[in-house]
Amino acid sequence: MALQTAERTRPYRLDADRFAPANRRRLSGPGLRTFLAIADVWGLTEQERLLILGTPSRSTYYGWSKAARDDRDLLLPADTLIRISAVLGIHKALQILFATGREQVDWLKNANRALPFAGQAPMALIAGGTQDGLMAVRRFLDAARGGQSMAPNAADDAFAPLTDDDIVFA
Repeated sequence: MALQTAERTRPYRLDADRFAPANRRRLSGPGLRTFLAIADVWGLTEQERLLILGTPSRSTYYGWSKAARDDRDLLLPADTLIRISAVLGIHKALQILFATGREQVDWLKNANRALPFAGQAPMALIAGGTQDGLMAVRRFLDAARGGQSMAPNAADDAFAPLTDDDIVFA
């Protein structure tokens, strides 16, 4: 069904219901369980986990973790869910860009000369405590997935350009 002209010209607005308690409750348990699994893979310390999640108290963090693992009702703040979403995006991008989990973790933890990192490891931005740091790493990796911003890595080692012999006419 075609949109009416007035509907097409109306500016896009975010749905305020996406932050409604019912939606946050639906996403909180699965999101936190996934975050905890990624944090284990990345080898994050307790302090790094707390900073990434927006610095909840230790008792709050452990309460959330227990509720998520026990599949009990859990309602995380919108800021925490946004931070978890950024971690999920970073993790997915790393899986696309690197062949092994070891390469993914090495990229996160080793110094990087690319502009957003200024010689620091990307993990320094991720675990710096700000949502901006998380989003900067996510945007960088999303750009790299699109072919920008990233130096060649192990996936590029065996690259050979196509030649006329590679063209097949059926």
